[in-house]
Amino acid sequence: MQKKCQFKNGYTFNRVINGCWQLSAEHCLQGHLDYDDAIHAFHELVEQGFTTFDCADIYTGAEELLGRFVMELKGSGHYREEDIQIHTKFVPDKDVLPVINMEYTEGIVDRSLKRMHREALDLVQFHWWDFDVPGMMETAFDLVKLQKKGKIRNIGMCNMDTNALKQMVDAGIPVVSNQAQYSVFDRRPERTLLDYSAEHGIYTFAYGTLAGGFLAERYMGKEYEAPETRSQVKYMQIIEDSLGWDGMQKLLPVLKAIADNHGVTIANVATQYILNQKSVGAVMVGTRNSRHVKSNLQTLEFDLTDEEMKMIRDSVDQYPTPEGECYELERTSPRYKGIILTDRNNVEN
Repeated sequence: MQKKCQFKNGYTFNRVINGCWQLSAEHCLQGHLDYDDAIHAFHELVEQGFTTFDCADIYTGAEELLGRFVMELKGSGHYREEDIQIHTKFVPDKDVLPVINMEYTEGIVDRSLKRMHREALDLVQFHWWDFDVPGMMETAFDLVKLQKKGKIRNIGMCNMDTNALKQMVDAGIPVVSNQAQYSVFDRRPERTLLDYSAEHGIYTFAYGTLAGGFLAERYMGKEYEAPETRSQVKYMQIIEDSLGWDGMQKLLPVLKAIADNHGVTIANVATQYILNQKSVGAVMVGTRNSRHVKSNLQTLEFDLTDEEMKMIRDSVDQYPTPEGECYELERTSPRYKGIILTDRNNVEN
């Protein structure tokens, strides 16, 4: 499988992107995070060619951790800014949406630059919590102004449904990507978003591909277990609204048989299945420690056959997928909104 992809302007990124949400302070519900091991994993990933990282201004501590990694690379004496790609997000808190302005937006962007010791942000992915609150388009144009200032190289979207993405495109915002939750459980992007993105040359960056780790051998034949991370709290809701736990138990052996055929894991198969879908340019795979490096490598070292793709499709098509468009339930349903943290940003931090 192709390991890299690029935007029309020539900017190149990995198809498997090192995700950093799992390294945020609020993510882990049990145990603790080993940040030294995470930095060690970052070095291993870069050595193996996985040079693209995904974080966000609201992932507490993630931008700072990547900044520490950048400083270690600089200290080696062989660092060039283009050697790694760091994709971050601009996610203004829900309660400031009505009053957000250019000063606020530039302050957050400047803070990200300072945290990560970068001359420019490679990709800023814009998220807006509530489409009913005015100001989204004006804020998007402020990001364009910052791009013209040289502080941002590329502008992407995050969790935009088809209509919101169309508004951006129609207004002339130079959108290169849209990050969306997409997995064998959550197939909402297949309704209209993937088609629209493909037609307009916008890459879909898929997250949640492994459903918080539930798509793994350790869950085969298991009864329900209490979530270990905030990811699993969220994706358990997705599983309940799609295959259900029983349906997942029927899907896992299908994925395991395919994985055994290629000498890889269920996670590798589930990830590559999404990578093969229309408009998908990359997937975010969480990297909490050095154990994840081998798995990232394996994902791109084989190719699913058409028959195997059909086996997976036939298995999941027997079940529903969550209602609505991309991220619609997370914006509107009380069952989902209670899981999502909408106040992780503060220009003072």
